[in-house]
Parts: sequence; structure tokens; C-alpha cells
Amino acid sequence: MIKKILIGIVAVAVIGGGITWYNRQAIALFIVANTGKVEVAENRPIPWEAGPEEAEAPPADRPPNIVFILADDLGINDISTFGGGVAGGRVPTPNIDRLAAEGMIFEQAYAGTASCAPSRAMLMTGRYPTRTGFEFTPTPDGMGRMVSLLDDTDRSGLPPIEWNQTRAESAPPYAEQGLPQSEVTIAEVLEDAGYHTVHIGKWHLGRGPEFEPNAQGFDESLLMASGLFLPEDHPDVVNARLDFDPIDQFLWARMQFAASFNGSEWFEPGGYLTDWWTEEAIRVIQNNRNRPFFLYLAHWGVHTPLQATRADYEAVGDIEPHRLRTYAAMVRALDRSVGAIMDELEAQGLADNTIVVFSSDNGGAGYVGLPDINAPYRGWKLTFFEGGIRVPLFIRWPDRIAAGSRSQMPAAHIDLMPTLAAAAGAALPEGVEIDGIDLLAADGLPGRPNEALYWQSGYYRVVRQGDWKLQVSERPDRIWLYNLADDPTEQTNLADRHPERVARMRALLDRHRDGGRDALYPYTIEGPIAVDRTLAERAETGDEVIYWPN
Repeated sequence: MIKKILIGIVAVAVIGGGITWYNRQAIALFIVANTGKVEVAENRPIPWEAGPEEAEAPPADRPPNIVFILADDLGINDISTFGGGVAGGRVPTPNIDRLAAEGMIFEQAYAGTASCAPSRAMLMTGRYPTRTGFEFTPTPDGMGRMVSLLDDTDRSGLPPIEWNQTRAESAPPYAEQGLPQSEVTIAEVLEDAGYHTVHIGKWHLGRGPEFEPNAQGFDESLLMASGLFLPEDHPDVVNARLDFDPIDQFLWARMQFAASFNGSEWFEPGGYLTDWWTEEAIRVIQNNRNRPFFLYLAHWGVHTPLQATRADYEAVGDIEPHRLRTYAAMVRALDRSVGAIMDELEAQGLADNTIVVFSSDNGGAGYVGLPDINAPYRGWKLTFFEGGIRVPLFIRWPDRIAAGSRSQMPAAHIDLMPTLAAAAGAALPEGVEIDGIDLLAADGLPGRPNEALYWQSGYYRVVRQGDWKLQVSERPDRIWLYNLADDPTEQTNLADRHPERVARMRALLDRHRDGGRDALYPYTIEGPIAVDRTLAERAETGDEVIYWPN
């Protein structure tokens, strides 16, 4: 009898274990969705500081206002300025196009890197990660383990995502993985020059008190506290889940609809994030019309989770698949935001002496499953092929920049800090090496050392020198050399034909790395990325695959 009971217990344990294993992903997502959530208070008005009722000087006689609008994961082909446009051109971007046409288009513009946070650090500081140590994008605690668990290699055809527990345990908590306070940001430089500085939106440079925007030079900060554009069950939202993407599954389970102001408790935003942030940005412009201000509007769109307003979803028309229609609607909202900001500057009489910058933190992501967002360039976010780092960069300043201006010189996010400081007449920090250059220098553009731009994420490193671009990876152990003047879409690898050039450029890469500091925090994930396929497509034998350490 006892033997039968023991056999029954073992059988139940085996069956239960099998059921648990079979449903491990659903169980894990349930745990993520039901633990670690923060209580979110009701929406409240934002008490923006009001500037002087009357200006000491007219706008033309003051330092220029600066509005920096940053999109998130926007593909360069999503902007109709370049002749494309999302969904085969069915959803143009007329307001972003107007901004570009009325200022300068940098036709060879690059993100700081191919992922969110390090690009933002370079925008803020004008410095490479080899100087700041801010090399990898911080991810919420537990995300790496969860993404590796949710990874479906049978569907994708890619090797599994690898999560390193030892490295993860050696890293500080997510909130403390920030840009060191010792770094000097463009906000601090402008604040010292008498500007009122305001941040709205995404930050991603640390969440502890010493890392948040208010500690990095921003007088006021309306922070994206989590990651939903609207509550998932809101009557005015359209959601598009990406069941093939483990990152998307984690975001839907973990993210909340929440904001914070100047370090306050979390509270509900006042509407769809893209629109609400724009409304608040307009209030900032109105409140500060009589003094120089710097407004950093860091949009979350068009990053996942894909959520659009129902009105935008209906307006873009019958686009298939559903995720593309939702994405197109998000692009429409982003474009509307740019138009509203420019219109308000006009209404306040500030447009002529206000610098408006528009860019994206990196290229479009392959994990959204939309093949054309970076066309005609190869690669995605999380690769250093052109699709991962080519971004729109437009600067509009009617008092100084002629409409229709174009620049063919390679420009990068590290250049924006010194460019904006020079435009404002603000002094760069003493004793700090700035890697970027002033893109608007009146006496001609200064040269870069060795004419080189650098990118680095762990063992995956890139240098562009003149028209030549060298990519070096240790996983796989590969070298790619392209002449971008002849081959801007990186179709023909010339590494075997030009060994001497490879050697010279690799020496540049090595000096850049060896002369810099180590990363502040270790990478904990190594993810395989198919260069020429989205995650919605199955990778096949012979496809180009790189690993992205983060």
C-alpha cells in the first residue's frame, strides 16, 4: 500500500513538473505581471515654473531657445523627407519634413550607438563611452533572465539568447546603473549660461537621486516612470502585441502607465504619452517665452509596446499587418507632436531665434517585425550596420541656418552637445575632453582626429574613417570593410581585398579602446541578431548573424 502511495506521489510530481515546464513561459510572465508593480496615484496638474512676465530683451537679442526632440527607435525610412515613409509612403511625415526643409539636413547622420541609453549619454555629454564608461543599456532587474527564458529559438531559427547570471549578480541594481554625476551634460552647461532647462519624457540614464534629470542639470523633469502609452484596456487605445519578441512580452507584463515630476511619486499621465507630453511641452514654451530655455522632449514613440490612439489607427487607413498599422499610427502621432511644437513657437514669436533639433536615438528595431523601416540600409537597432546607426538629424534655426541647407559631412550624436553649447554662447566645461565637434562652426567645420567616428559595444566595434567603415566582432569572429561612397548599403565586404586598410583602421579601433576606461557595468545578455531579417522571419543557414552584448 505504501509503495503504491509513493508511486502515486512520484507520478503526480513528474506530471506536475512536466506541466510546469511546458507552461514555464506563461508562469514566468504571470509572476512578472503580478510582482514588483508600483502604486500609481491619480493624474495631477504639472506645476511648471513660470518665467518673467516681461522679457528683458526681444527674442532676437537673447541667446537662442533650444528645443531638442528625440524619437525612440525611429527607422530612417519612416521619415518621408528621404523619399520613403512608413507603410510604403502611405503615412507621410509632413511636419518633420517641414522642420527638415526649413533648416539643415545632415544626410550622413549617426546615432551614438545602436541602443537606447549609451546614445542618450553621448547626446548629453558629447563624449564616447570610452570616456564616460556608459557603454551598455541598463535593463530592469530580472529582464535578462526573463527574455532568455521567453526566447523561442524554434520559431526564430536563431541561436538562443544567453543571459549571464554571474555578471548580472555583479552589476548594481537597475536604478543605480546611471550616467555618473561627475559627467557634465549639455543641460548643466546651458543652466550655467542662464537657461531654464526642462526635460520631458524618457531618460534612461539612471533612476537613483544622483542620476535623474534634476541631478544632471534639468531644473524641471516630467519623467516617463514606466512604459505604457495608455492603459492596455483604455477605450481609446489600439494595442499590437508581438508574440515573436521576448522583449515585447516582458514589456507588456511589466510596464505601467505612469509618470513622475521632479522625483515625485508615480501618477497617471494625462493622456496618450506622445500627445500629453506635447501638450506639456507647449505649456513649458508658454511659461518661458520671456527667457532663454532648453527643452529636451524625449519621446517614447515609436518604441514597443506598440500602442496607438484609436483616432490615429483609423486615420492611417487599412494597412496590413495589424502591427504595421499600429506603428504607422504611432509615427503619425510623433509627426503631429513636431508640428504642434513648431506652431507654438510661431505663435509666441519665438520661431526665428529658436533652435529645433530632431533625431532618433538609434535605427529601427528588427524585433518589431517590419522589414522596410531602415530601408535601403542593412541591419537594425542592436547592430552597427547602417540600419542600426543611421538616423535623421535636422536642425532648424531661421536666424542662422538657411532653409534647404544640406550637409554631406558625417555627423554624430556626440556633436550635438558642443554644437548647442556654441550656439548658446556657453562655455564648455573646463578640463573635460569633448569628442564631438561644432556642426555649425562659422569658420568651417573643424576636422576630427583621423577623420574617424567610433562605435563600441563590448567586443563588437566599428570605426568610420572618411568613406571607409570597418566593423570588427569577436562573436562571430568577423571583419567587414565597406566603402560607403560606393556601397552605402554595405553589400560588398572588401576586407579580403584591402588587408592594409583593415590593419590601419583596426589599429585606430584598438587605440580608441585601449586608451579609454572600462565599462561602468558589465553586459549580461548576448543576443543573436539576423542582419537581413526581422525577428518575425525565420533565420536560415547562411544568413548573416551577429551577437550584440548588452
